[in-house]
Amino acid sequence: MANILFIFEGEKTEKQITDNLTKYFISENSVIQCAYCANIYKLYKEISDDEDLDTFLLIKELPNNKEILSKYTSNDFAEIYMFFDYDGHDTIADDKKVSELLHFFNEETLKGKLFISYPMVEALKHFSNSMLFEQLKVKAKKNIKYKHLVSTEADKELIQINKYTKEIWIQLIELHLNKMNFITNDSFSLPIQIISQYEIFKNQLLKYINIDSTVAVLSSFPIFIFEYYGQDYIFDLILKK
Repeated sequence: MANILFIFEGEKTEKQITDNLTKYFISENSVIQCAYCANIYKLYKEISDDEDLDTFLLIKELPNNKEILSKYTSNDFAEIYMFFDYDGHDTIADDKKVSELLHFFNEETLKGKLFISYPMVEALKHFSNSMLFEQLKVKAKKNIKYKHLVSTEADKELIQINKYTKEIWIQLIELHLNKMNFITNDSFSLPIQIISQYEIFKNQLLKYINIDSTVAVLSSFPIFIFEYYGQDYIFDLILKK
């Protein structure tokens, strides 16, 4: 069994997602969770100050992670995955920095692989049977109180992440993969290949952010599952549901 390190922007919602997700997926490996407790733009500053940065050591030195990671070294982890929010409304938000981060953190066996949710981690549950999900977008450059918005618009069964069943996960995986393909290829259908995080961001810029300062709602967790297991496994899972 290999150790996998998950690094989250926050400590609460991301942990709820992963605790539930690992009931049904990635259970063949040991997932260690920790939090950066700051946004993607502070992360950019850390790496721009030190391009030889060791991601594990950076995270281990944070007070909230010392106990969790005390018995581990960098060599104990086969893969590192990082889950952050786009956070376009932050006062120091900068799309050029996001682009550079996606190029820097693009390999899970080296510095780590970065996955971005648009606009925030709550995008996972921002769905209702009464909405047209492929067209769902929100303002990206101002604080729209997104958590509250999701709590009022999402289907009730999606609000409490810790109660998700495998069937709900499969539904959400299919929805967000379709949306990813819509953002990048204009087709709300399952993608026929892996689409990089940079490619998603580039299309968010071209079709949404630079057009009307919005982002297309998209969660990074279903995309991670798609990349982790591969197309054949996920398609088979969806077709059997």
